Amino acid sequence: METRRPATLGVSITFFVIASVFVALRFISRIFVVRRVGLHDYLMLVAWPPPTSLPWLSRARAHGRPPQIIDFGFSFSLFYATKNGLGLHIDDILPEHKDALNRANYAFTVLYNPALMAVKTSILVFYLTLTRNQKVFRWANYVTLAVVNAAGFALTMITVFQCRPISAAFFSTAPGGASCTDIVTLYLSSSPVNIITDLVILLLPMPILTQMRLPYKQKAILVITFGFGFFVAVVDVIRIAFLQQAATSRQMDLQSVHLQSFGGTDFSWYASLSFMWSVVEVNVSIICGCVPSLKPLVARLMPKLIRDTDDPHTSPHGNYASGESPVAMPAPVALPNACATPSTSRADSSGSKPSQARSGSITGPSDPNEPMGLLDFLGHPGTGSHDAEANTHTSISYPPNITFFDFVNMKKPESMLKLNNKESIAPIALTTMLFFLWGFAYGLLSMLNAQFQTIVHLDSWHSLGLHGAYFGGYVVAPLLVGRPVLKIWGFKSTFITGLCIYACGTLVFWPSAVLTSPTAFTISNFIVGFGLAVLETAANPFIALCGPLEYSEIRLNISQGVQAVGSVLSPLLAKKVLFKNVQDIASLVDVQWTYLGIALFDVLLAVAFYYLPVPEASDEDLKELANRRREDNMTKVAGIPVVWLTLALGVWCQFFYVAGQEVLATSVDRFTNASNESSSLGPFEFLTIGHSVFAVGRFLTAFAQWFIKPRWILVFSYIGMIVFTVLCMNTTGNAAITMLMFVYLFESGAFSTIFAISLRGTAQHTKTAAVFLATAIGGGTFFPFAEYAAYLNHGTRYSFCVIVALFAAGAIFPIYLNLVPAVKKQVDPVPDEYLRRQHRRKTKTNVAGDLPREKHNPSVGGVLSRRRSLVEDPGLIPDLTSPGETHQALSTGVIQNEKGGESLPGLSESEREQSGRR
Repeated sequence: METRRPATLGVSITFFVIASVFVALRFISRIFVVRRVGLHDYLMLVAWPPPTSLPWLSRARAHGRPPQIIDFGFSFSLFYATKNGLGLHIDDILPEHKDALNRANYAFTVLYNPALMAVKTSILVFYLTLTRNQKVFRWANYVTLAVVNAAGFALTMITVFQCRPISAAFFSTAPGGASCTDIVTLYLSSSPVNIITDLVILLLPMPILTQMRLPYKQKAILVITFGFGFFVAVVDVIRIAFLQQAATSRQMDLQSVHLQSFGGTDFSWYASLSFMWSVVEVNVSIICGCVPSLKPLVARLMPKLIRDTDDPHTSPHGNYASGESPVAMPAPVALPNACATPSTSRADSSGSKPSQARSGSITGPSDPNEPMGLLDFLGHPGTGSHDAEANTHTSISYPPNITFFDFVNMKKPESMLKLNNKESIAPIALTTMLFFLWGFAYGLLSMLNAQFQTIVHLDSWHSLGLHGAYFGGYVVAPLLVGRPVLKIWGFKSTFITGLCIYACGTLVFWPSAVLTSPTAFTISNFIVGFGLAVLETAANPFIALCGPLEYSEIRLNISQGVQAVGSVLSPLLAKKVLFKNVQDIASLVDVQWTYLGIALFDVLLAVAFYYLPVPEASDEDLKELANRRREDNMTKVAGIPVVWLTLALGVWCQFFYVAGQEVLATSVDRFTNASNESSSLGPFEFLTIGHSVFAVGRFLTAFAQWFIKPRWILVFSYIGMIVFTVLCMNTTGNAAITMLMFVYLFESGAFSTIFAISLRGTAQHTKTAAVFLATAIGGGTFFPFAEYAAYLNHGTRYSFCVIVALFAAGAIFPIYLNLVPAVKKQVDPVPDEYLRRQHRRKTKTNVAGDLPREKHNPSVGGVLSRRRSLVEDPGLIPDLTSPGETHQALSTGVIQNEKGGESLPGLSESEREQSGRR
């Protein structure tokens, strides 16, 4: 008789016993060493399934405390189910045991989510006790707490009502008219929530911990202690693998992953290992949640393991990172009925006060109900009535150059507006990875949508709905999330936020595929688009602003070219590898491992962005830069300052350009099928060629902008887009395909050029302008429906008139740029714009009576078409005065200060007003 009962029971009991030991040690540490039990300890007690023989459990029962519910309901329900046949094939289970097995399985599945929810709540409440005065950290904890408990409650309710009527879950044969949701499917669908919360709990304390300055041994202990949560995520992934195996077996038996049939299914066999790993997951979570609280006990029993005093390399300077100078902190002072804290010491001999780190308060709580400081937790146990978690001998002050565990430089980088081309290469290369990421995601998403459409037999309208949901994220994300984060916290925080949302959306594809629900799939598309929209809100302006501004269009086209390369590679990978053998739901579920990998890569990239120095640009810096050409920017056209008219028309143009681009993308398959039916190449091959031409076109545009003005290139691009789209409507066969490739070529560089031109001169409103330009990408949401309606009524070629109309609407912007003189001067790039200083120079006549020399217009020509030498272009040289002139100026009080914003006393009122306007 084939059985999985020994493995299921043995592994479950082993982890149950280990978790029990850790909980017991936790309470020994808290009661006898720390002498204080907190809310997080009681929550862990609720989650822990303790042995029935412990005497204090009997007392807990007598007082009606809740631990018994999860105690017997979760772990022992699995043991009872195993005794009654879990792990055996259905034919090997005795008939009299089947009802008992069903009841045990029901109890187990109902209490799984409450157990996990209690563990995670305990850990998060423990995090809240670590620090004070850390608003971002605490709010992140509160949000995670809300998600954990809301999701746990919802999943618990779904599990309780998994059958209609509920009593159907208790019987081996289904009552008439009963229906049940397969619990394996439900577990697999909820797995993204567990992975997301596991990663959040793992990473939440790291920003605070990695900023602390500790001796080497304590650094290692700190990382290992809080890094134990990594094992929970690993166990969760293993559990998902077994759940997926069970779901696949289920699908093979029932030809559906969703519905449970009560007869002839081998649930007890294929679900046994999945249930076993659920027990392992909860118990490993309990173990990891208890590890940090064992530190005082370990320090009491094995102090040498914690302290660095016996380290042969220990010295006043030897056990800190190179370049660090430890700050001496006096020994804690014993206070009656209070915690001894470093902060109670007086100022040091130099008269300076002990520093307080940004990572949290270094003071211990004087009130038992008050949250302890992070250093209190990290400290060594004291004696007497001291709180054992309150004493420490560490330093968390910050030198000018902060390092993260001795290898990552955490110093604040210079403003991106002050970087030259060489200095801007590193941050631009890092950000270009994001461009490749969303290009890769867009290509992979289009293939996944097509595969999903085939498997579940969606019509074209529903397929366009999936496409529209993705671009719908661009309609709301930049304004709802992108702008607040970008304005308050800057580019780095926006990158991290976008990556995290994108990772969540990628994970949601898993339940979407398992449930084969078009609604769930639409939601996952929207979340992915939402995350990428937040990313694009910051990434495009970052590339445009990071470095000399005359190269904005060039940099952005190169980065967007890398994005286009990603959109070429991902469909090839999906078509030839990932979706090669995807023909049914089970194989579609297998593909989700790719999306799990993408989600984990997103998280790692977000962590990298947090610890790497990313240059920023404040609103003040942007305003100062724009004021150097204030006269050009504030010239009015039709009563409106030219810079705002340019921005408004740029948003208009971007909206219709993206709309035309996406209408073309959704109609390529129909167009190529209608134009060249006899070709050996299919729509996918033609689409790949078109995307390749598009990518090459962006690099060619970047090269051309070294010599030609961006506004000239933009008008040339629009002429090509409109002309060749019209030719697509009037040609057939290979000629039509060739015209289509030219459309891809001419539209390639338009997006980046529109974006960079529209941002010029927007000063302190640059980030808001970038938000509106990112929102304009939402134009891809609506118009594919109009093109498809035109196709249904008049055919493929006629439907291209929608594309022509969209490109024609967008062409208003390049026409405006090239016809209005004030606009030309405002948008054309100026060489060395940041180095150029604005001078108030009086018109002088030389000795020979010559007229003053007129300066060359620095915006005439392309980037390389003007002289770059300071000697050849005196306008780039700051005004310098001779020693005699300096002496005379000082005596009369008319010399200006270095900032050029104010003058010393001695200027007339009108001169001061002119100086202030600069």
